[in-house]
Amino acid sequence: MQMSVTPPYSDLEQRVLSRITEERWLDLASELIRTGQPRSGNPLDPDLPPAEEEAISMLVAGKLEALGMNVTKHSAQPHRPNVLGVLKGREGAPSLILNDHLDTYPAVEPHKWHMTDFDPFKATRHGDLLYARGTSDTRGNLAASLLAVQALIEEGVTFDGTLMCCYTVDEERNGTEGSIYMLNKVGLTADYEITAEPTAWGDAAKDWGMNLSVANSGHCLIEVTVEGIKSHIWRPDISVNAIMEAAKLLPKLKEMAFTHVPSKFMGHTPPCCSVVRIRGGLPGEMQFSPDACTITLAVVGIVPGMTLASVISDIEQLGQQTFAGANDVKASVRQVPGSLFVNATEPVPVEEEPCRSLRAVYKRLMGREPGVNRKNAFNDTIRFREAGINAVTFGPGEDGWAVDNENISITKSVMATRIYALTIMQLLGVRT
Repeated sequence: MQMSVTPPYSDLEQRVLSRITEERWLDLASELIRTGQPRSGNPLDPDLPPAEEEAISMLVAGKLEALGMNVTKHSAQPHRPNVLGVLKGREGAPSLILNDHLDTYPAVEPHKWHMTDFDPFKATRHGDLLYARGTSDTRGNLAASLLAVQALIEEGVTFDGTLMCCYTVDEERNGTEGSIYMLNKVGLTADYEITAEPTAWGDAAKDWGMNLSVANSGHCLIEVTVEGIKSHIWRPDISVNAIMEAAKLLPKLKEMAFTHVPSKFMGHTPPCCSVVRIRGGLPGEMQFSPDACTITLAVVGIVPGMTLASVISDIEQLGQQTFAGANDVKASVRQVPGSLFVNATEPVPVEEEPCRSLRAVYKRLMGREPGVNRKNAFNDTIRFREAGINAVTFGPGEDGWAVDNENISITKSVMATRIYALTIMQLLGVRT
């Protein structure tokens, strides 16, 4: 593990950093992890009910109010309030949004959570790792951003610019009721934005640290429906079994290449698809071979220039090639109803804010520049970037979360908290 260097700090910086301790982060993270669960679990599946983040929203709002921030709550749906805390600075000075989200992945199989005594929401420490649902995505990151702001305010730091803490609902479903609502309906805006999400990638033993994600990949959900001919199971000679035909597509979908122009920051995952659901056959018809099978795909790693039309066209061509000459088989492709196509974003130049301040502070604390990359997964950074804000992602947690026994590095989380605090001071300026 790479340890931080000890550069000279101002007296104010030393006092702020002394308030950021492992114990304080652990206490806050553990409280946030438990609160509002399991109702905060928000599946991407459009056909399932969304989360209700009200409990965690109220807790976070109360903490911001206790710090003296002007706090408002904004709901597009009942029981799903977005939280906005504002410390107003001087007119004309820079403004910064610090963002994280209040929903989590659902925990569907508790029997697999052996690291937390089979309770996914019981924050449990093993060595340097804290385990529980939401540790890495993103209650642990939320704790880091909150503790950074708390340390600054407790120490009496007064900013020249304006700090906004915007904690949103619905991020796991691409932000419709959260960041999109806050930007398009509430009118939230700022000069700069930092989302506290995992940005570490790779072998932590070899490259301990966090990247600066200056761009994001896009994604979408696609359905491929293969149609055949239904028959009684005793007459396979006259059937065209849709499930068997759809199976011919699976290895080709895994290997297919999507049409795209390589960008400067490609992300660690190239444009590709993952099969996430297969449906075939009807309840009550087990006597018959099915005449329809639907494959649901998550298309990820989307880069600038790729569109919904281009993605669908590529998959349609694959279907045509696979079933060429099979007159009794048809394949149709469409976007999953109720889902969104998320575009990839153009990168924020590394010499511009907030990259400049993040890079400078990271180098002071870590002794080297952070890696710069495109983040694969969706987060609210995309929505802020779409609104014309210089928005980036930076935070603890491995960018490739464990489905079960999710965890986060405690040491890395404390370091991220320190980086957030000094970056806020440098970016907004401090009144003396």
